[in-house]
Amino acid sequence: MSDKEQIDLNRIPRHIAIIMDGNGRWAKAQGYERTFGHQAGAETVHVIAEEAARLGVRYLTLYTFSTENWNRPTAEIEALMSLLLDSIEEETFMKNNISFRTIGDMSKLPIKVQDRLKTCEQNTSSNTGMCLILALSYSSQWEITEATRQIATLVEKGKLKPENITSETIQEHLTTNFMPNPDLLIRTGGELRLSNYLLWQCAYSELYFCETFWPEFRNNELREAIMDYQKRERRFGQTSEQIS
Repeated sequence: MSDKEQIDLNRIPRHIAIIMDGNGRWAKAQGYERTFGHQAGAETVHVIAEEAARLGVRYLTLYTFSTENWNRPTAEIEALMSLLLDSIEEETFMKNNISFRTIGDMSKLPIKVQDRLKTCEQNTSSNTGMCLILALSYSSQWEITEATRQIATLVEKGKLKPENITSETIQEHLTTNFMPNPDLLIRTGGELRLSNYLLWQCAYSELYFCETFWPEFRNNELREAIMDYQKRERRFGQTSEQIS
């Protein structure tokens, strides 16, 4: 029996978030520059996106570029921005009925990249299958700070009373307000941390860490992560008896 046949297609995570780690380390291990790893990682994005869509995942959010990544060498940042322009293939999205969105501080991206992202969002907005979201110039601390500013402005203008602020209020002002919180978060590359990624949203997500570098992460490993998720009991603070 294949891995795919062992997956319960009725219990596919609705939303999978991935920290795509290990591009640079993978490239260095092959004797190449880090940018070669990013190119290989971009190819993996298309492979995994297609498989996730086939399995019935509704939202796939990929940590593509963090706010902290702006501190990397200028040459690497420029290569990453150029790669963004080249790797967004609308044909793949249209063929697989995938819509495209972004989250993060888009204002920091080069204008050409911003325009390309907006065009792809507009051209795929009618697709009804999986939604692929790239987290670009993103961090949870930035996102929560921005949400706090927006809520404070509403209070200042008298449109919201402090005592009426709830967790739902905060959720509504996050950049992820159009999708459910992740059911499963996958991190490749062997590191065991969340790196400032979807911290509010992952409060009750199932976490899955694997040693495989992102450029080598393939469909069978995505399925292994999903099967591991399906073995877990999600209690959300309740007891086993309560949820059964």
